[in-house]
Amino acid sequence: MDITLRPINEQVMVITGASSGIGLVTAKMAARQGASVVVAARNENDLERAVEQIRAEGGRAVHVAGDVADAAFVERIADTAVREFGRIDTWVNNAAVAVYGRIMEVDLDDMRRQFDVIYWGQVHGSRTAVPHLRQRGGALINVASALADRAIPLQGNYCAAKHALKAFTDSLRMELEEEGAPISVTLVKPGSIDTPFFEKAKTYLGVEPQPVPPVYAPEVVAEAILHCAQHPTRDIITGGMGKVLSIANSFPRLADRYMEKTTFESQKTDVPVGDRPNNLYEPVAHDGGERGSNWTGRTKSTSLYTKAALHPGMTAVAAAVGVGLIAATLIGRRAAARADRSIGHLANGHPSEHSAFSEAGASAALPPVDDVPTMPTHEQLSMP
Repeated sequence: MDITLRPINEQVMVITGASSGIGLVTAKMAARQGASVVVAARNENDLERAVEQIRAEGGRAVHVAGDVADAAFVERIADTAVREFGRIDTWVNNAAVAVYGRIMEVDLDDMRRQFDVIYWGQVHGSRTAVPHLRQRGGALINVASALADRAIPLQGNYCAAKHALKAFTDSLRMELEEEGAPISVTLVKPGSIDTPFFEKAKTYLGVEPQPVPPVYAPEVVAEAILHCAQHPTRDIITGGMGKVLSIANSFPRLADRYMEKTTFESQKTDVPVGDRPNNLYEPVAHDGGERGSNWTGRTKSTSLYTKAALHPGMTAVAAAVGVGLIAATLIGRRAAARADRSIGHLANGHPSEHSAFSEAGASAALPPVDDVPTMPTHEQLSMP
């Protein structure tokens, strides 16, 4: 069935994980465009601050503090939205927590807790939102990650949770479409985003983690979320390098070798983590605002690929970018094969590690556009 979504200035929008980063930026952007927003997270002080800022600019907002891992709390978010604004038009599941470490070194309780927030938190949100959205129609938007398409080392449990979320969202979408429910179900897959996510992570690495370049501003994701709240969209990757990561699945062993060679060190800073708190089980004193402090490099304010993917009038641009990305991957594969022939094979008979998106391949082949930059050897195809 055809699904009609309200313009943002007529919507009541629920956003979880809204005390910092993508959620906070999305809430403020939606409110500036006229939406009534309900922001939810564990950090009540930061939520209160966000609501005050929105109201000071003439917007409408309320907050609900609690943990999305608690299904009863998520129901209270919906109750608050209906009590304060009369209905729910869009529900954005965005809450997440980070754990960095090798899978065999991460405590099982930490792994379960991360799943409770990332996977079960969005399951709770989806199951709470759907009965409300069935009544008048609306949008359910689950924020996953480009790592829902391709796993990387040191964030194995995070990748697993995002893969699970993708499967859940795809199944839910098909079930709702089959029954004729007037609900648009979208999976948003951000690339590497400059937010406080990293500085609140629990890490077994001994040093502070960081996003892997190229890194995009949270506004890139927020704009995509608001677009999907008004235009039914199955899924969207935000950031051109996220698309590269998805394409890497076409050559899984090449991607494995490349990531084994590069992504262990590229996710680390040289700053000792010390005894600073993390937000895995409890909120930190301050969630950090919109941008993070661990990333000190360039942050891209726009994504050509994402803009093209969201706007039909730019289909040719999206196609050109996509062809360029695919060509880069294919050229990288051929260059890697040539390198293998010249270097030889390992003793066990498998190709040399140089076959994995070699310096002569992916780095040299990426098209020279701002969104899909030429990639130095220390910049990877991965991002949290």
